[in-house]
Amino acid sequence: MVISNKPLRFIIAILIACLPLFGFANTLAETTPTKTETTIVEKIAEKKAHHVLDAHEFSLFEDEATNTYYGFPLPIILWDNGVQIFSSSKFNHGEAVAESNGNYYKLGHNEKIYKTDSAGTMTGDEHHPTNPQVLDFSITKSVLTMMVVALIMFLLFSGLAKSYSKNGGISAGAGRFFEPIVLYVRDEIAIPNIGEKHYKRYMSFLLTIFFFIWFLNIFGLTPLGINVTGNIAITAGLGIVTFIITTFTANKNYWGHIFWMPGVPTPMKIILAPIELLGIFIKPFALMIRLYANMIAGHIVVMSLLALIFIFKNIGMGAFSLILTFIISIIEILVAALQAYIFTMLAALYFGSAVEEHHHEEAH
Repeated sequence: MVISNKPLRFIIAILIACLPLFGFANTLAETTPTKTETTIVEKIAEKKAHHVLDAHEFSLFEDEATNTYYGFPLPIILWDNGVQIFSSSKFNHGEAVAESNGNYYKLGHNEKIYKTDSAGTMTGDEHHPTNPQVLDFSITKSVLTMMVVALIMFLLFSGLAKSYSKNGGISAGAGRFFEPIVLYVRDEIAIPNIGEKHYKRYMSFLLTIFFFIWFLNIFGLTPLGINVTGNIAITAGLGIVTFIITTFTANKNYWGHIFWMPGVPTPMKIILAPIELLGIFIKPFALMIRLYANMIAGHIVVMSLLALIFIFKNIGMGAFSLILTFIISIIEILVAALQAYIFTMLAALYFGSAVEEHHHEEAH
């Protein structure tokens, strides 16, 4: 069914024309925010920032009336004159100093752990302390989520493999839903971009990366405050792994077309070789930035739209914000799968260029 754009434009025009009726505009006396309103906005901004950042504890929600946190602590693993292991509950949500084997640590606002004294003295700016940091190998909220996703994938696809052997090559249970997706990744992504001769050696990685990113993105849409793929360290790791596989599986034709392109005049080869070499590192960087920027932008937009309800404190603006938030959330569900598809597609393209067999010399 085809819907004309004219009715849609008419509806949007009517909504814009009716905005003044909801009382969005403030009088001159109301333009200066009160101290309470400023505090509310600051709290919203702080919660928005913490929603898209990693944490050393898994907080589900907070009761501001009683200042009670509901969640569970995570293990803190530090390297400071040996391994230091303790629970994140010792930090008391950043309010207390944690002690381990005579060493004292403080959790900063940026979720970094600093070494301090028994009184918790922090030097420098509150948001940028100059206290010495320690090597942090803790199981954070993002790490725990990745472990959960890895366990789900293992149970799901091991069960799918077992159902093939039991039912004579026919999937059963939840595998019936994921089998077409696996076939799609093979037939529409791997084979066209890598080729039937080499695609099998990359299938395990392509399937893993597709479902890993997709499941993490779905977890990020829940109200649990999980934003793994919005962490640039995670996307950088995925990009580096793709870079390593591409580099160490590439054939001589791949390297030949980078350092000494056939059929190109020698002066141009000297000019193009550094550019082609730089392109090797630009590709994983593009993978990293694309996934990170798209996912964190979606979270910030949703949180910003919800914050408008508390900023304007107006029924009309509240309803308008909720409608926009609902629309953006629906789009985010599509983006969750789309970003997994794009990352997998680009990785397959890089693998295909690495193992492509050129026959220019034989043709000439």
